[in-house]
Amino acid sequence: MFPIWDDVPTKKFPLITVILIALNLMVFLYQVSLGERFNEFIYSMGLLPFEMTHHIDLFPSGPSPIYLTIFSSMFMHGSIVHLLGNMLFLWIFGNNIEDYLGRKKFVIFYLICGIAAAFTQIFFNPDSKVPMVGASGAIAGVLGAYLLLYPRAKVTTVIIFVFFIRLIKIPAVVVLGFWIIYQFLYGISSLAVRTGEGGVAWFAHIGGFICGVILIKLFKPFVE
Repeated sequence: MFPIWDDVPTKKFPLITVILIALNLMVFLYQVSLGERFNEFIYSMGLLPFEMTHHIDLFPSGPSPIYLTIFSSMFMHGSIVHLLGNMLFLWIFGNNIEDYLGRKKFVIFYLICGIAAAFTQIFFNPDSKVPMVGASGAIAGVLGAYLLLYPRAKVTTVIIFVFFIRLIKIPAVVVLGFWIIYQFLYGISSLAVRTGEGGVAWFAHIGGFICGVILIKLFKPFVE
């Protein structure tokens, strides 16, 4: 199930959403330009929970203070599929949240959700030395806010089942509800396995989503 677009119109051009997408694309192009140093850059600038909980900078060295990786990791991605998937979700749902909050508040909202996502992942996996990268946590906050504000919006979605491919309009509450349940199920299963290997930061998604739901309520009195 892949969302393509929604039916909620916007009043203003989503400048911040476009800038965020452009920044993510530029950072990834830079990563690719590094060639064999691609992974080294991820370990250097990505967020390693172990570094946060033990207050040390593992090799290869990252920014100083090391806590800045909380922000740098939000604009990095491990693959083109990872990047394009995140940017698709940001474009579909981010423009409406930006339209609702306004540009300045949307920037603050986005970053706080990303920070909350990072700390949630650190809490559940404090000793991991696997770098966490991606805009997923911050975007999860956008999804949480969208679910609360536009649950009845229709999201045009591609349904693929073996050879069956079809475009269907599905209520946002179903699309995003399915998404967060999926994160919870895999998050819980990852706790049971605890292989210590890399993979999806499920709890970052959950933390960002919950933060988005709470934060959009707190921002409501300040929305013009």
